[in-house]
Amino acid sequence: MYWGHWVMFIIAGVLIFLAIKKEYEPLLLIPIGFGILLANLPLAEMSSNNEGIIGLIYKMGIKTELMPPIIFLGVGVLTDFRPLLGRPITFLLGAAAQLGIFVAALGAAYIFGFTVNEAAAIGIIGGADGPTSIFLASKLAPHLLGPVALAAYSYMSLVPIIQPPILRLLTSHKEREIEMPQARKVSKVAVILFPVITGAIASLAIPSSAPLIGMLMFGNLLRESGVTDRLKKTAGGPLIDIVTIFLGVTVGATMEADRFLTTQTIMILVLGTFAFSFSTFGGILFAKIINLFLKKKINPCIGAAGVSAVPMAARVVQSFVSSETNGRVNPLMAAMGPNVAGVIGSAVAAGVFLSLLQ
Repeated sequence: MYWGHWVMFIIAGVLIFLAIKKEYEPLLLIPIGFGILLANLPLAEMSSNNEGIIGLIYKMGIKTELMPPIIFLGVGVLTDFRPLLGRPITFLLGAAAQLGIFVAALGAAYIFGFTVNEAAAIGIIGGADGPTSIFLASKLAPHLLGPVALAAYSYMSLVPIIQPPILRLLTSHKEREIEMPQARKVSKVAVILFPVITGAIASLAIPSSAPLIGMLMFGNLLRESGVTDRLKKTAGGPLIDIVTIFLGVTVGATMEADRFLTTQTIMILVLGTFAFSFSTFGGILFAKIINLFLKKKINPCIGAAGVSAVPMAARVVQSFVSSETNGRVNPLMAAMGPNVAGVIGSAVAAGVFLSLLQ
């Protein structure tokens, strides 16, 4: 053992501590943290580069792109698109909140000197979507999978810390007090047609996004059809739980000391901060621009929920606005619209990168 192993043990311990003590994404950070621990035990051959069980899961589950789409299947089952369909304009906020992806990708390529493929894998961190980050990094820059995944999941868990200062900076007290009444009721036909039409259009427009968007919408159709209760419970329960366990441990096991403790990792973490911050900026600023053309204004704070950390980003917006208005304004359901739109937006952004670079 050398000093790098001890540093990685400390990182693993910090992740597990944050997951247990602070409840920061425990379903993800505990497997990732323990995977880091296993990968850095000398002679144990438990890293993703070895031929043991972790190496087998990595080759069969991540390199073949199997596990991230299955996660999206479960996410689709657990996602209610009614807040988005009730306010279709919030779809634009979910798209605008992907700004950080492209800003960080450009910065990684032109300022930090990463290759184009590496820059795209780093930029996707701005979507705050762990499975999408793993999916794209495994295809474009597998050697960066560990730090990219760690950054993505870390910033997902740090949404309550990162977003409130940005919300306070970009919105006035008057804007925070804009009430968001209940959205119009969405019909059963609409919620069934939405995953079918969206999945088909997105896959035809950007075929590379089909593995993620297709499985997301298939899962949502299982949820909304009302006749596949067993499949819905399996996809949204045991199946997504099993895949999350293996995905987390295997991603953690890619972080061996000699590969992880580099200046590249530090740059990726820094770029991830900028990516996530600019995504939040994009959602809020676009909401303010939309308000210039609307008679009935929307609360621009809900634009911050356009990052795809579901439902945490929407809850952070709700908590922030409620505390700033002494509980008078509670835009949780309004924020869920751009929040679920962000899931689609990040998957589409990944598909754009794949279409351009593969």
